[in-house]
Amino acid sequence: MKKFSRIFFLILSISQFSFAQQSAIYVDDNQDYNKAVLLYKEKQFQAAQILFDKVKNTSTSEEIISDCDYYIANCAIKTNQSGADALMESFIENHPTSTKRNSAYTEVAQYYFAEGNYSQSLKWYENIHEPDLSASDMEKANFQRGYANFATKNNKEASKYLNKVANSKEYGNQAKYYLGYLAYEGDNYQEANELFGQVSDQDKYKEKMGYFQADMNFKLGNFQKAIDLGEPQLKKSNALEKSELSKIIGESYFNLKKYDKALPYLQAYRGKNGKWTNTDYYQLGYVFYQQKDYENAITQFNKIIEGNDFVAQNAYYHLAESYLNTDRKQQALNAFKTASEMTFDAKIQEDAALNYTKLSYEIGNPYVSTPEILKSFMDKYPSNPNNQELKSLLINSYITSKNYTEALVLLEKNKTPENKAAYQKVSFYRGLEVYTDGKYQEAYALFKKSLSENKDPKITARATFWKGECEYSLDQFSEAVLTYKQFLNNGSANETPEMKTVNYNLGYAYFKVKEYENAIPFFQAQINANKEDKTRLSDAYLRMADCNYISSKYWPAMDAYNKAIELKCVDADYAAFQKGMSYGFVNKNDKKIEDLNKFVSTYKTSQYLDDALYELANTYTAEEQNDKAIATFDVIVNNHKTSSYVAKSILKQGLIYYNTDKDDPAIVKFKKVVAEFPNSPESLEAVSTAKNIYKANGKMVEYAAWVKTLSFVEVTDAELDDDTYEYAEKQYLANNPKKAIEGFTGYLAQFPNGLHALKVHFYLAQLYFADKLEKNAVPHYEYVISKPRSEFTEQALVRLSEIHLKDKNCDAAIPVLKRLETEAEYPQNTTFAQANLMKCYYEKLDYANSEIYSDKVLKNPKMDDKIKSDAQIIIARSAIKTNNDAKAKEAYAKLLKIAKGELAAEALYYDAYFKNKEGKFEASNKAVEKYSSTYSGYKYFGAKSLVLMAKNYYGLKDSFQATEILQSIIDNFDEFPDVVTECQTELDKIKAEEAKTNSSVTK
Repeated sequence: MKKFSRIFFLILSISQFSFAQQSAIYVDDNQDYNKAVLLYKEKQFQAAQILFDKVKNTSTSEEIISDCDYYIANCAIKTNQSGADALMESFIENHPTSTKRNSAYTEVAQYYFAEGNYSQSLKWYENIHEPDLSASDMEKANFQRGYANFATKNNKEASKYLNKVANSKEYGNQAKYYLGYLAYEGDNYQEANELFGQVSDQDKYKEKMGYFQADMNFKLGNFQKAIDLGEPQLKKSNALEKSELSKIIGESYFNLKKYDKALPYLQAYRGKNGKWTNTDYYQLGYVFYQQKDYENAITQFNKIIEGNDFVAQNAYYHLAESYLNTDRKQQALNAFKTASEMTFDAKIQEDAALNYTKLSYEIGNPYVSTPEILKSFMDKYPSNPNNQELKSLLINSYITSKNYTEALVLLEKNKTPENKAAYQKVSFYRGLEVYTDGKYQEAYALFKKSLSENKDPKITARATFWKGECEYSLDQFSEAVLTYKQFLNNGSANETPEMKTVNYNLGYAYFKVKEYENAIPFFQAQINANKEDKTRLSDAYLRMADCNYISSKYWPAMDAYNKAIELKCVDADYAAFQKGMSYGFVNKNDKKIEDLNKFVSTYKTSQYLDDALYELANTYTAEEQNDKAIATFDVIVNNHKTSSYVAKSILKQGLIYYNTDKDDPAIVKFKKVVAEFPNSPESLEAVSTAKNIYKANGKMVEYAAWVKTLSFVEVTDAELDDDTYEYAEKQYLANNPKKAIEGFTGYLAQFPNGLHALKVHFYLAQLYFADKLEKNAVPHYEYVISKPRSEFTEQALVRLSEIHLKDKNCDAAIPVLKRLETEAEYPQNTTFAQANLMKCYYEKLDYANSEIYSDKVLKNPKMDDKIKSDAQIIIARSAIKTNNDAKAKEAYAKLLKIAKGELAAEALYYDAYFKNKEGKFEASNKAVEKYSSTYSGYKYFGAKSLVLMAKNYYGLKDSFQATEILQSIIDNFDEFPDVVTECQTELDKIKAEEAKTNSSVTK
């Protein structure tokens, strides 16, 4: 019994010890836990967190560990520790049955709310169990949920929760303020005013509500009230609010038409996020307009681009008027055009259209022909009281617009009796344009159209003259003679500018048909009537002299040649040579020799120098001054090796020796001719004369041996050769081309190297060329130029180059032209060669050689302005292609002084182009305006000029003009896709730039 008791006691003692130990630990846990809770309640969150963490690590109680996790996370939240939210989320995940779960959701929601992460806050609030919240916690939750929805723009939910605390003592004022703002945002201004009124005594809302109330009254149309509320608020506002209030006050004054008071406020506005709208620019512009400050009005109005509403139409109309008031009619034209295309206000539209129409008549229109604009207005507004005036302008516009191409199209569609006089003028002026561009056949047809309407005697006379010019240019010289005479017989001819040159032109037409006696009085009439035009005066003297010379009237010829020499004209060398020649025909060889010697010493670079030397040598021969003759022939042979007189000179030297019984030197000269110029007429004569010498000296065996070495002399067939040739030549001279071709072809078949082969090849080529069988002519011309220089060489080179040029075969033409340039004896052939070499090298993109020949053309005083224009344009275009702006600019500037028609249009475009490139925008625009008024018929460079104008305006900060011009080009010039593409690129670039400051512009 005692033993059992002792064991029981021991067990009991152990149990008691264990229990006591557990109780001690539990008590300690409770003490630390309670102490931590006390620290938490006293907001000693960091100390509490450390203690909770200690308790959690030592406790075995699930409940205490759960509570510790909750408090640890809460302390982290209260002290804004990073990862606090994660701790709370971990608590919720690890202790799903904790009674503190609802509190945890609330704590995290409030934590995110405090952090400003309203979307996360709302997410956690969705998990709370509302019945477990205290009344105060519920109010706080409703307010925070309301504000969080307000902040995240969920206005419906915001209103729902804020209304739940609208009467709350703690949150009521805040809720009413935000509910008022929501009503304001929803344009429910009555409710907003009521709610704002309930918190208007709260200082912290007063300042902000001042802005809202001013804005609400503005939007309600209470403009004076908006001003009264807004102006005191300005001083209390920050920069952003000040800008917005300035806009409200300025626009309120604007609506009250108190424009002077509106101005400073509208200017103080800084836009929404730094951007203005078209309406903003319109209001400020209109305020300046009302104060007659048109420059500043333009500055604002022209920032309105892409406008397509009532405001824009109004702005563009007043922009146009501002331009007119500052005498900028071209800009006004574009603004009226834009306003007239908008339908928001019919009265503004019609008035703008009328102004656009009248301005188009006054200054021209670069997009559409003025007649079309006038007609379009009258068709669209048949009852407009101005239409009677416009009808008279319409008829005049066909002439004043200078866009004769489009005017002609319109007139041919509307052949009414009142339009006949306009049709006569337009077809005449269009004919002049086409003639200037070298399209003579087309011009001829237009002048005939003009002559079909005999309404204006003066235009009839002028059209007659220019019809004659076309005929002359088309080589119809006989017809030109008749037409020029018709002009002279027209009673109105004396009133025309053409009267100054008609005698000169008629003289030339007679000259071309070889009626020299008839040409003389007309050249004399030109000389008598117009001595100021020195170029035509000297040329008239020359041609009159030539006519007298050809007509064997040598004394009058010499008198006229002397007049030309006295004028120091470019052809003074020709006149001097011809004068010397004339003395020979009046048996004054002494004077002829004197004049020719004077010519040789005076004109050392003249193209007639070898002619003069040859004539001088011949005259010495005639006067039996043989030594001088031989010496002069030697000058030709030694110093003018490419001259056609070389063979003749050597032959003549041989003949002098032959005629003075000096047989040996004669034979030397004859053999030299034969060796150096085989198959030439001179070589044939040399062989013939040498035969006489050999025969006289009994040396026929020696002669026969020599002749056998000559391929072109077939001794046994010589007689048959001559007979065959003479038959064919007879047909040629009788102008029987078919039989002549047969005869010459037969000759070459029988005698390919015959005595007359060179001549036959040349005549065949000429016959084929005249019959427009150029390909057949080519091998014959090539045969002629392959032989030593002859009298046919130069003409063969000219014709062969013409054929290659007509076929656009520059590769074949260039070597022929280069030979012609160096070998030509006639100045006109040299100029022909140089001008076409210049063009060929340009076509082959060989700009270096093209410029070399352009320079030659420009330095040649005998080139006419048309060829010089071609040279300048090639230099200019080559410089553009090689990016040599300085050279291009210089060339186009020179071209502008001499060019006409399309070349002048191109030169004027580049004048504008280089001024734009140099930043001289206004000067560039002046050039474009000149283009529009003078060369509107040349559409391509007209369109490109307008692109420059758009760039100029943008450079001058006129965005409206820039964009409207670019859009107009896109709408009206689709036949030039490269220009349209350039416009679209430029337009996109401008819009992208403007969109940075104008919120109405879309990129």
